Amino acid sequence: MMEVTFHNRELEMKEIRDILGMKPRLITFIYGPINSGKTELINQLVEQLPEDYKVFYINLRGRFVSNYDDFIKVLFDVEHEARYERIKEFLGPIVNVLPESYYGIPIPKDMFLKLFREKEVEDAFVYIETVLRAFYESGRAPVLVIDELQVIGDLKIDGLLIYKLFNFFVRLTKELHLAHVFVVTSDSLFLEQVYSEAMLEGRSDYLLVDDFDYETTSVFLDKYGLNDTEKERALEYCGGKPVYLVKLVNTKISGGNIAAKSERMLEEEISKLIFMLARNKEVKSDIVELLSIFASVEKVKYSDNMDLDLLSFLVRQNILFIDPVERTIKPQSRLNLLAIREVLKNA
Repeated sequence: MMEVTFHNRELEMKEIRDILGMKPRLITFIYGPINSGKTELINQLVEQLPEDYKVFYINLRGRFVSNYDDFIKVLFDVEHEARYERIKEFLGPIVNVLPESYYGIPIPKDMFLKLFREKEVEDAFVYIETVLRAFYESGRAPVLVIDELQVIGDLKIDGLLIYKLFNFFVRLTKELHLAHVFVVTSDSLFLEQVYSEAMLEGRSDYLLVDDFDYETTSVFLDKYGLNDTEKERALEYCGGKPVYLVKLVNTKISGGNIAAKSERMLEEEISKLIFMLARNKEVKSDIVELLSIFASVEKVKYSDNMDLDLLSFLVRQNILFIDPVERTIKPQSRLNLLAIREVLKNA
């Protein structure tokens, strides 16, 4: 059976490669609607980077982090005795054979247990800086990627941990020029808070990974043999949302009916929206009024007149997406937009 593969993100890849080609100066936030392909983009980047880059990829997706112990567990990749020689290699003056990337910061078990017992965030950061410096001084440019950082947004360890992390990232990039730092997130509320933080002004940059545009979507669908009618259907129902396009392509590959599949996907989104309104009857009319903006347009500029609490609720429900850089609001996907319009007809 034909396999659906990663599709062209050359513009975004070029922008990231351009960042990596310069001295580290800024924290780069990679953001976009849910399921727009951000993590896949990072995975492809890691595979394509030259050997003189070493990536430390920490994925917080699906991880429950409620305290310091949880945080330390997801941050480090514990090196047991059988693998400890690799640690000694890169902590020495010359680095020889190293893996392409680490899932977490490599650390000897005894050091990990020490940090675990003493619960000193600053000590953990000192250790990470030491590891990154060892790579840097050996000619291997370190790249630190944190996926779904918003998971620890509310975690407090002698104050909000997120601020300590940001200060540490600023030290690694703007102050020491030691490592490139990328923060990947689908949480537009988290990003809006980050974007408005004075402490990151002049210390961060933002890269939008949005759904495919029309041309890219068409090329993708052509690649898997969809005819003109099927392509038109896919574009109408799914727009450029990669995850939904893959569902339709898989339907095509397996001999299914794309029209029936797209209708079923839309009905699922309509049902989700109807049930959400039913669960929130006390604000149903307010939600409908806010969503009515999208009856005739696909995207609007943020306005101070909008109910911020209600807007935040709809973002958390993965119905709307806020782009704080462009100050725009839109449905998370073309399917969301169509579902909103269908529900508005009967509201």
